[in-house]
Parts: sequence; structure tokens; C-alpha cells
Amino acid sequence: MKRLNYLLSLSWKSSWNRRGTLLLIVFSIALSTTLLLGIEKTRVQVRENFVQAVSGTDLVIGARGSNVQLILYAIFHLGGATNNMGWQSAEQIAKRPEVDWVIPISLGDTHQSYPVVATNENMFAYYRYQRDKTLAFAKGQQFDGLFDVVIGSEVAKNLNYELGQKVVLSHGNSTSEIAQHGDKPFEIVGILAPTGTPVDRSLYIGLEAMEAIHLNWQSGAPIPGLNIPAEQITKFDLQPKSITAMLVGLKKRSHVFALQKSINEYRSEPLMAVMPGIVMDQIWAMMNSAEKVLLIVSALVTVVGLAGLTATILAGLGERRRELAILRSAGAKPTDILVLLVCEGLMLLVIGVVLGIILLVLMIIIFSSILINHYGIFITLSWPTSGEWLLLGAIMLAGLLTSMIPAWRAYRMSLADGLSVSK
Repeated sequence: MKRLNYLLSLSWKSSWNRRGTLLLIVFSIALSTTLLLGIEKTRVQVRENFVQAVSGTDLVIGARGSNVQLILYAIFHLGGATNNMGWQSAEQIAKRPEVDWVIPISLGDTHQSYPVVATNENMFAYYRYQRDKTLAFAKGQQFDGLFDVVIGSEVAKNLNYELGQKVVLSHGNSTSEIAQHGDKPFEIVGILAPTGTPVDRSLYIGLEAMEAIHLNWQSGAPIPGLNIPAEQITKFDLQPKSITAMLVGLKKRSHVFALQKSINEYRSEPLMAVMPGIVMDQIWAMMNSAEKVLLIVSALVTVVGLAGLTATILAGLGERRRELAILRSAGAKPTDILVLLVCEGLMLLVIGVVLGIILLVLMIIIFSSILINHYGIFITLSWPTSGEWLLLGAIMLAGLLTSMIPAWRAYRMSLADGLSVSK
């Protein structure tokens, strides 16, 4: 142990004398470590953000069709439903004893390519994301009046909207003037805080408002000659006839399979109930090739950093031949030379990895709020995951193996070769 401590001390002093060159290698390893761990942390947390775009919802119910399609339009507001489910069926499901709450969702309209979601106050009371986070307002409050609208953070930022502004909704995805509900503009009463979910890219109105703007519409087009002023809307029955889907939370999660079976066998109309977590895992599995590419790229950067470490130590052996030969003549064994070079490489590696971790922590602290507010990406400080520990172990193992290359070459140097005068 005493001999090992001496070799470690000698390795540190030797490295310090060449600190100018070795500092670049340490910096390269630090950047490689930061990149590799940063991509792994981003990959894991982006996946969690995706899967937990909705949390606490036990079932998503809609018209019978594709499980994936139902989740895409009910949670991510992508695509559209081939059929709606009846409002009467939604009310009957909501009254079932095992159901705690429901969030009805009606889709179909847009505003400058952003989806308009018709719902009720339950959206703001029961919607959860990132395990247990609730929707919060950056400004204003939830809709109360018939023509009030709440907008997501991305909508507000990209369109430069503020409270009190008027917005006009479009029927479907059409941008033509004839497809706009210009006679019934909405007033922005609330702007939601960033969530990193599809909520940021959506506008929310009441279910009655969705009915109101379509009173004088039929088969996707306005009825010629029929114009119902906004002030007379309240005289009509605005209860929805159908909705696109509904999110359901149960009193006990143990009831989820029984209720799912009951909904799938619903006799009044063909409905389907899916567990969102399972389907969202399936959707993510179809996109995992991109994250694999990112890991491969970061691994290659790490390999380049370790190759630089090996090349620097190998290049320095030519200048250190006499130094190593003097150590041999002073009683150092060949194994001592090998350990000395290995310790030197591992020392540089450990310092580089530690600096890389510190750099990653600082970057998360500095840029996390920017990522949340501008890109909706949640990257938070947390204890390393099992995947990150494996990557750190792989870096250390690869560093040990690369350090063995110059160490083995030094081990093979003969004393006579080290002391000979080159010509």
C-alpha cells in the first residue's frame, strides 16, 4: 500500500509538470462525459415527459377504433376521431359508482393551426401531468363566460397574445375566411404556465361555447342566410350532443380492468376504453430509433476523448524514456512503471469525469428554466439513474483499457533502451 501511495504521488507530480498538455485532455474528457450523461438524462426525462403528458388518468374513452389513434387525438390532439361518442353515454359513465371524475373533450376547431379543445372546469381541477403536477395559470384564470378562452403557453408566446385580446376560431383545419367563426370572437381570460405537454399548444373553451359557434353550421359549412347574434346565443340549448373523448379517473385503480371491460362491451353504442400509460409506451417504442442515434453519437465523442488521452500519453513516452529509465535504475520494477502509467491515465480520467458531472449540473441549473419556458422540456436535477451509472462505469472501464496501452508499452521498454543516447 505504501508503494502504491508513492506511485500515485509520483504520478500526480509527473502529470502536474505536464499540466498544459494534459489539461486539454481533461477538458476533452469532461466535455465527452457531459455530452454522454446529458444525452442520457435528456433521453430519460423526455421519455418521462412524453409518457406522463397525462398522469392520474386511469382510462381514456372514445368511439371504438384504434387504441393509438384514440390517445393521439385525445391526449396529443393529433389527427381526428372517425366518430364521436354520445353525450348521454358520457353522462352515464360519469355517474358510475367507481368513477371519481371525468374530463370531457371535444375537438374539431383550430386557431392558426393550434387545436381548440372544448372541455369544462374539470380540466383545470383534475388534469395531471408529470405524476402529480396540476395546471397553473401564468396569467388570468379559467374560462367563466360563454366566449372566454384559455390558451397554452406556446400559443401565447408564438402569437404574442395577452389577456383581453380577441381571437377568432376556425372550423376544422381550414384557413379560409368562410370557415371562420368571425361573428363570435373569444376573449383571452387565462394563459397557462408551461407544462411541456400538448396543453402548451392548445386553446381551451367551454363545451357550451363549442355548441354556440356551430348553431348556424350544418355539414361543416355555415347555413346560408342564417346568422345568430352572439347576444341571442343563450336562448338556445347549448348542451353538447356528442364529444370526442373523455378522460376518466377512478376512486380505486383496482376497478380499472372491470370498467374497461364494461366500456368495451357497452351496448348503447360502440365505445372503447384504453389505459393511456400502456398505449403511450407503445407509441414511444416506435420512436426509440432517434434516441439510439443520439446515444451512439455521444458514445463516439467519448471514444474520441479517450483516444486523445491514449495518444497524448503515448506521444509523451518518447520524451519520458529517460525519466522512466532512471526510475528503473533507482529500483523501480517493470510492474511499477506499468502501475505508474495506469494511475496517470486513470487520474486524468477521474478528474475529467468529475468535471464533466459538475459541468452538467451547472448547465441544468442555468438552463433548466430556459428549456421549460421556451421549449417545454423539463430537465431536472436528480440522483443518477441506473443507466447513468452504467455509462459512468463504461467510461471508467474504457479509460482503464485505454490507459493500459501506453502503460504496456512503457512496461516493455528496456533499461538499456531508456538510457541509450539517441542519434
